Amino acid sequence: MSKPQIETPQAIRGTQDIFGADADAFAFVVETFERVRKLYRFRRVEMPVFEKTTVFSRSLGETTDVVSKEMYSFEDRGGESLTLRPEFTAGLARAYLTNGWKQYAPVKLATHGPLFRYERPQKGRYRQFHQIDAEVIGAAEPTADVELLVMADQLLKELGISEGVTLTLNTLGDGESREAWRAALIEYFRAVKGELSEDSQERLEKNPLRILDSKDPRDKAFLPNAPRIDDYLSVEAQDFFAAVTGGLDAAGVAWTRNGALVRGLDYYRHTAFEFVTDRLGAQGTVLGGGRYDGLMESLGGAPTPAVGWAAGVERLAMLVSGSGLIAEDRTDVTVVVEDDRAITEGVAMAAKLRRGGLSAELVATGSPRKRFDKAVKTNTRAILALGWGEEGVTQRLRNVDADAARIEALIA
Repeated sequence: MSKPQIETPQAIRGTQDIFGADADAFAFVVETFERVRKLYRFRRVEMPVFEKTTVFSRSLGETTDVVSKEMYSFEDRGGESLTLRPEFTAGLARAYLTNGWKQYAPVKLATHGPLFRYERPQKGRYRQFHQIDAEVIGAAEPTADVELLVMADQLLKELGISEGVTLTLNTLGDGESREAWRAALIEYFRAVKGELSEDSQERLEKNPLRILDSKDPRDKAFLPNAPRIDDYLSVEAQDFFAAVTGGLDAAGVAWTRNGALVRGLDYYRHTAFEFVTDRLGAQGTVLGGGRYDGLMESLGGAPTPAVGWAAGVERLAMLVSGSGLIAEDRTDVTVVVEDDRAITEGVAMAAKLRRGGLSAELVATGSPRKRFDKAVKTNTRAILALGWGEEGVTQRLRNVDADAARIEALIA
């Protein structure tokens, strides 16, 4: 009787194991994000991997693709519906409301971790994926939008991937502006409803803004003449967008206007943005976000302004892999035990080196005569060979491409 085979994650479409150079690139993205968020004084927060399903259905909307087609939802033993988080923002909003974080407002939050969506896997997109996320909750001023965008720009520069990445920007206006624009879009697209794609016909009454983002050729023919948000912006909305773009100019962050960049959910206001590249195929967004002043109300809270962005770690790591900024993974010192009587000394030496801040590998298995040759073939900066003589353990520091004086001080 044959043994049952254990399926690898790759046997489950859209999942992955991350190892070697890919894992190094992944770690570099997260470490750089952690360093940059500290520069901007964003506070680290840890979120549950699952929430009550209503957190996402109320915030994302029952009719959105994420809720209707992509969420991993299940009933726990108590019969309550839970969902693996498909994004961070709704969970952060829930935490803000339930944990009394209003006392810290405006609060700058940052997190990262796995997310889950049941969607068609493609280059850089998986059903279990990872994101970095930054949010400012409780700040209505455009300076919060500017700070987030400057932070994102610096992150991409420090990752070494800003070349060929463009910040595209749009305004969705305030509530009054957006509603007027929405009504104009419905009227415009109603006149050609029969010629639109099936998806756009379905979205027409509920979510007409999403038609502007359609890639279907049937829809694209009508987009150039569709009503533009600029024709419906209130004076306040114009001033807000001018303050954002002016702040970006002052900070030296290049941007370009994209009037077709929209957010379909009603709680989005003012700034919408994406950093895009042509190096990832059709799905070229590497970081995106916007202002969502109406979200807290959809979750039952008081009106609370907020703005944030998220970026896929896997996508960033794909770009980082070719940047040349990831430090070569070399061991500082490899301790080679050439005589088994020196094994205890080898363990002690490796421990001393590590406590002194140097990475160390211990080679003390296999044929003693072949251990040094084995160490030579590894990617190491120095080799400390331990043997045995008339007076006990002997030491030889060889193949040194490192701070020899520091090593010698630690092993003395």
